[in-house]
Amino acid sequence: MKKSIKITFWALVVTFVLMVINFFIPALKGSEAFLIPFIIFSLLGLILLFLILKQKVKGKIKKFLLLTGISASGIFISIFLHNVFYALAVITSHIIFLNYLMEGLHVAFFILGLIICPLGFLIGVFGTIVLFRRFLV
Repeated sequence: MKKSIKITFWALVVTFVLMVINFFIPALKGSEAFLIPFIIFSLLGLILLFLILKQKVKGKIKKFLLLTGISASGIFISIFLHNVFYALAVITSHIIFLNYLMEGLHVAFFILGLIICPLGFLIGVFGTIVLFRRFLV
């Protein structure tokens, strides 16, 4: 396993911890600094995906690393799309079919970004850590 993948993986883990801590610091909630860890987290997820595919990682560790990278980049993308579809739902409130479609999409991306992607990230992280330890022993 290349060192760059491990560094990117651990940077993702540290950034995730910083994002969780960020939720509990009231001074940052109203500022733009609140979004910085999310953007860095998504970019690190994309970098991890690129490194995995470029270095042709194989086996179970590839699956866990892919799950980690896709989930990391998917959180910010899902949150962004949730907000886009919510805005479109407000704009199309007078057109019943489009309003229901946009409402459904904004709820789907909300659930994806708030529940499914973080769970996928945690599963990928724990699986990768177990496999890292197995290679070290």
